[in-house]
Amino acid sequence: MQMEYWLPVIWFGVIGFGVLMYVLLDGFVLGLGILAPFAEDEHQLDHMMNTAAPIWDGNETWLVLGGAGLLAAFPKAYALILSALYLPVLMMLIALVFRGVAFEFRFKAERSKWLWGWAFALGSLCAAFWQGVILGAIVEGMPLQEGKYVGGMFGFFSPFSMLTGAAVVFGYALLGACWLILKTGGELQKTARTLARPLVLVVVAFIGLVSAWLPFLSSKIMARWFDTGNFWWLSPVPLLVLLVAFALWRAAMEQGRDGKPFILTLCLFALAFAGLVLGIWPYIVPPSLTIWQAASPPSSQGFVLVGLVVLLPVILGYTWWSYRVFAGKVESDSGYH
Repeated sequence: MQMEYWLPVIWFGVIGFGVLMYVLLDGFVLGLGILAPFAEDEHQLDHMMNTAAPIWDGNETWLVLGGAGLLAAFPKAYALILSALYLPVLMMLIALVFRGVAFEFRFKAERSKWLWGWAFALGSLCAAFWQGVILGAIVEGMPLQEGKYVGGMFGFFSPFSMLTGAAVVFGYALLGACWLILKTGGELQKTARTLARPLVLVVVAFIGLVSAWLPFLSSKIMARWFDTGNFWWLSPVPLLVLLVAFALWRAAMEQGRDGKPFILTLCLFALAFAGLVLGIWPYIVPPSLTIWQAASPPSSQGFVLVGLVVLLPVILGYTWWSYRVFAGKVESDSGYH
């Protein structure tokens, strides 16, 4: 009984960790693409893309980990989410492939370089938007009947999912701006600082809108926040969001501490993600499918967990090593070959 209870909890945490790592690490690369139209010229866009060139493709390992973990640990949820969100998931994957191809081709192209620059921007924008739509559709809940999805092909489309789609786009743009503050100097860093401050305000506004909307999506989510005194236990999360956002707004224009805005943005995303998880817990497919109802047999979860114990430290290790090797400022004359 203990294993049946705790294994789904562990896997829920693992999948959540994988998704959060993907959002934090690949988010700033998508943010660079979203900010690409603000580059003054092709040389400055080269500089922006070179800050992520050595590490960008490794970040998607976390997306694979989250998806594979969902399939292994919660096959019912995997089947429901893929059947309900087939179209936005497909659009996201196409956009990610488009972004990746554009990233590589742009550095090799000559006459069509400007075209691949716009392709990089469009692919990043679309990937970010569809990731937000997927998130919003899951949080909003899926209509189920006898354990099957009955919402139709466009059941994901709603004002809330469109809101979360736009929120993720601006959030990734903020991550990209703060990454440029960390990794560059001169005019490019000045441009990134100029963009970061208004982006902080926009992102905080989106967090407020989503947070205000979230309790009214389901009576169960409302109960999670406001019944039996839960609000007092959970209130530190929105308070910390406000404090981190204020510190980030100030740090965006502080000279000499270039890493602070990026670290604070990571914290802001982690807190927002924690707020969403607390709102939907223990449902993996709101509003009715819990992690225990969706879980695979304990023997299957335990077997895959053994592999995860070996694999996860390896992923963490090479992620840390790659970022350590390529730490420091990236100069404007640095090249990608």
